[in-house]
Amino acid sequence: HGEEYDFKPAKGVSQKGKGKLKGSPFEFKACGQSGIEISELFPHLREHADDLAVIRSTKADSAAHGAASLQMNTGFVRQGHPCLGSWANYGLGSPNNNMPGFVVLVNGAPYSGAQNWSSGFMPSGHQGTVFKTSGTPVPNLNPAMNRSQDTQRDQLDLLAAWNQEHQSHLPVNSELGARIEAYELAYRMQAHAPEAVDLSGETEPTRKLYGIGEGEADRFGKSCLMARRLVERGTRFVQLYHSNWDTHGDNDKRHQKLCGQTDKPIAGLLADLKARGLLDETLIVWAGEFGRTPVGTGGRDHHAAGFSTWMAGGGIKGGSIQGATDEFGFRVTEGEAHVHDLHATILHLMGLDHKELTYFHSGRDFRLTDVFGRVLTDIVT
Repeated sequence: HGEEYDFKPAKGVSQKGKGKLKGSPFEFKACGQSGIEISELFPHLREHADDLAVIRSTKADSAAHGAASLQMNTGFVRQGHPCLGSWANYGLGSPNNNMPGFVVLVNGAPYSGAQNWSSGFMPSGHQGTVFKTSGTPVPNLNPAMNRSQDTQRDQLDLLAAWNQEHQSHLPVNSELGARIEAYELAYRMQAHAPEAVDLSGETEPTRKLYGIGEGEADRFGKSCLMARRLVERGTRFVQLYHSNWDTHGDNDKRHQKLCGQTDKPIAGLLADLKARGLLDETLIVWAGEFGRTPVGTGGRDHHAAGFSTWMAGGGIKGGSIQGATDEFGFRVTEGEAHVHDLHATILHLMGLDHKELTYFHSGRDFRLTDVFGRVLTDIVT
């Protein structure tokens, strides 16, 4: 985070002990009316400083990629729990019955893989649906060339009748019910999903806004534009992954490359949503599973005790800052924002109370935030 949103350690700061501190080699400047400092690595994002709430005091419980990725997505460092998108889908449902309520766009698989968008112990109908960013969005979605829509409808009706007959002889089985609904949703998606991810009708200025066709930003730009199209069509929760930020060597050059791939696309998404009047009702969250230390090793090393994330859009107080780290950028000293607090705030902004949104499993009620979490009221309007 010291390379991007929290300019520390500053020149002249020193410490006793092992490990030499290293300040960021990148220039920071105060941006917008708010004066939020953002690195030169994000020249396009700098233009949207007044829309951002930068959380400089984020904290997690693990500095191991797999466990930390799970916690950022599910609230727990262990596998088997529903992810944030599943909780949102469970709590709010989908306003579009022809599309999944929770879609995942992957540009490089994250640590812990599909567990990050799993529905855990909830019915599988709440898990994320992975879309490709080109061609047919879901593999095998379309029927065989020689099968008419009427024939496919007859086959699905017969399959549903068999499944329901089978289900009538079993105890309550949410997985079987979810599988039946999955077939029906896939059938409906055949007519709606291809159009949702077809970017060919977008204007050239819009494509340029996202960096599409401009080398390294192209792929993530397509994902960001597709996310906007999905939101417009009623998809409740869209999650984008960009990997791999695990810069254990040549941190400076790797950061330049990774930020070059993501800066224009995410800034374009903010600008596009605002121009369409959608930003105020769309929450954007930008986060990794942890940060890096201020020590000057080749990749600075993993660090979960204090790092930066940001939010923008629906219900967020733009141009605000949450918390602070010490003079080294090492530990949180003010306004701690644990992952549980991020989750509580996200649910709050979606109209859900994290203490009341529960799911009964294995003899007790579970929450996304477990028994923790508080809403970060300083960054909420």
